[in-house]
Amino acid sequence: MNRTENLTAQLRQQILDDTLTLGTKLPSESELINAHGVSRTVVREALTQLRAEGLIHTRRGTGSFVLAAPAETQTSPTPTPRTAQDRALLIEYRMAIECEAAALAASRRTEHQLAAMTAALQAFAAAVEHPATAVEQDFAFHHALADAAGNPHLIEAVSRLGPTMISMPRTRLEASAARHQLAALEHRAILDAVREADPAAASAAMRVHLAASRRRVLGLS
Repeated sequence: MNRTENLTAQLRQQILDDTLTLGTKLPSESELINAHGVSRTVVREALTQLRAEGLIHTRRGTGSFVLAAPAETQTSPTPTPRTAQDRALLIEYRMAIECEAAALAASRRTEHQLAAMTAALQAFAAAVEHPATAVEQDFAFHHALADAAGNPHLIEAVSRLGPTMISMPRTRLEASAARHQLAALEHRAILDAVREADPAAASAAMRVHLAASRRRVLGLS
């Protein structure tokens, strides 16, 4: 294993072990060089490989982040969940707001908003081998649904959470196609209920999805 492969493997393992969690900023190139005793070329090649695997996202002038950086807001950011229990508690909060958002979206959505939700779902379903894109499109779907609810407070709540709200257990990072497909089907059920203008069904579908997400986060399914 050469130096690039070794550094890539170390950083990859830290992500899979949750040492580096969703939204965490990676050390700078200089810090990685000093910490691992490698050249700048090795560091850049390792980061390129991690980007290709969908494990990190680089923002020009800011740095590299695990999967996706939390959304920038003018308010205090929501702390990044670091443990399975943290993620489970965040999902409980999401249940409190997103089930109602789904019901309102079923009553108020426009065709343009339906199209945005559909596009996000299609992109999510196609991103089975690219976790970073899956997280971004998963969030895009939920943000589009909040927008369709037509309540600025709900939109603000979801926007403030940013991609951090999307739970990323190790099993998902390891690209389980079956789990990804199941999540896509859960999203599809929400979208179908919203399209059919059925508030009760939309709320129930969202609850089913988030309850399943919580079980996956806690390793119960």
